[in-house]
Amino acid sequence: MHGRAYLFLIIATLCWGGNAVVAKLAVGHISPMTFTFFRWMVAVMVILAISLPQIRKDWPVAKKHLPVLIFLGVVGYTFFNALLYSAVHYTTAINVTIEQAAIPFLIFVANFVLFRIRVSAAQIFGFSLTLVGVALTAAHGDLSTLVALTVNYGDGLMIFAIIAYAAYTIALRWRPPVDWRTLMAIPALAALASSVPLMAWEYQAGNLLLPDLTGWAATLYTGLFASLVAQILYIRGVIELGANRAGLFINLVPVFGTLLSVAILGEQLFAFHIIALTLALGGIAIAERWKPKETAAA
Repeated sequence: MHGRAYLFLIIATLCWGGNAVVAKLAVGHISPMTFTFFRWMVAVMVILAISLPQIRKDWPVAKKHLPVLIFLGVVGYTFFNALLYSAVHYTTAINVTIEQAAIPFLIFVANFVLFRIRVSAAQIFGFSLTLVGVALTAAHGDLSTLVALTVNYGDGLMIFAIIAYAAYTIALRWRPPVDWRTLMAIPALAALASSVPLMAWEYQAGNLLLPDLTGWAATLYTGLFASLVAQILYIRGVIELGANRAGLFINLVPVFGTLLSVAILGEQLFAFHIIALTLALGGIAIAERWKPKETAAA
């Protein structure tokens, strides 16, 4: 029934999995806040080119909801990415991967606490399966390595990053009734504007690094695929399925990130990669099959 929404969310998480790989490749080629700024500059140029007529049409409604649209851009687009791009300078890929897997859990908890959206035992079990798959991938097949994880400055940044993206997903429930192009364009403009002071701060601190060829390639990927394609499809998925169900798909990000690292970085593919992907997809299937009726209606 929701096959299109599932496809949207799978493609979105695939793009975000690539974002994690590109972020690691970009270290030393572009500084984090500059990366965030140029990413959204690319995204804004493209989205405005295809959506200006629609924005004009939606503006009477959109302007009444500007605080929500600005919040979506500043928190979900700027803060999350600026924090992630900074975190990869200080922490390991294992830590970042596991910490991103907490986003669906935060969405479930926030929806229950704030809106009393019911969660079924099957959804909890499905979430647990996907989390095991994510942990297995992050630990490269040896879950005992998770015991040795330590918290450093980068891990602290990622804690705030996942809170920001969970808040963004929850806030989509207050999105105005406008076309998806407007819903993407105005937050993207807010993201670009809010990244300017961050880049200025980076310059004042003497840490600004303009992109080289690799930095520009990373910027183009994140601006087109991780920003536009992924965000648009994720929004469509949340609209069709709701934040709880759509948020569960975020657990595919680290799985796809690992698989893409095999293809792009030449890392070896092991059996645990396939097992982890099976667990993640199986967990989503279980949570979807036995979701509460109230959640489905919502």
